[in-house]
Amino acid sequence: MTLELITFDLDDTLWDTAPTIIKAEATLRDWLALHAPALGEFPREASLAIRTRLVAAEPGLQHRISALRRLVLLHALREAGYGDPEAERLADESFEVFLHARHQVELFADVRPMLDLLSTDYTLGVVTNGNADVRRLGMMNYFKFALCAEDLGIGKPDAAPFLEALRLGGAAAQRAVHVGDHPVDDIAGAQRAGLRAIWYNPQGKAWEHEHTPDAEIQSLSQLPQTLKTL
Repeated sequence: MTLELITFDLDDTLWDTAPTIIKAEATLRDWLALHAPALGEFPREASLAIRTRLVAAEPGLQHRISALRRLVLLHALREAGYGDPEAERLADESFEVFLHARHQVELFADVRPMLDLLSTDYTLGVVTNGNADVRRLGMMNYFKFALCAEDLGIGKPDAAPFLEALRLGGAAAQRAVHVGDHPVDDIAGAQRAGLRAIWYNPQGKAWEHEHTPDAEIQSLSQLPQTLKTL
């Protein structure tokens, strides 16, 4: 059956996420040290403690990671003694500093050549649990749509994001493939919605989960040929 729609995860599929987040958090801490000195160093452990507390009180926040990060900053600023108007302003500004830095990603070398090739033959889309925005990255020209868990209120591995991708892409599940690095969120989630799933596994890890991917690639340059075999 002819494939029509290819959807992609973003973080750790089109770029290496950890170095970007580490740098973004360092940029955020430097900004806070200058503009919100009463907060102190605000170590990662303190941020995680507030995050855990907020998610326990409102579980839906786990799928709204931008809102959650801003709330963490707001609560931390309030606890440091800033009044509401100032805390709100500082939370907004500091989050935008983080978000800008979070988008300073370095695409894997084979991403653009692969997208250039595939976009001529398939409809492409994004299904991500993260808060990276391909519009801010200047990549929206490749994609018909970009779905974020934060916008939907639910994330992978739930079938809902993939079903919405099928609707927006105008394709039946049998004619769609999802590409991602996460065995559960990407592979199991896509298969649960009826799509086929290709595991991006650049480190050559062993598969340790129940449902196997429909295909596996270690380089995105392998994707065009792999799609032809499905």
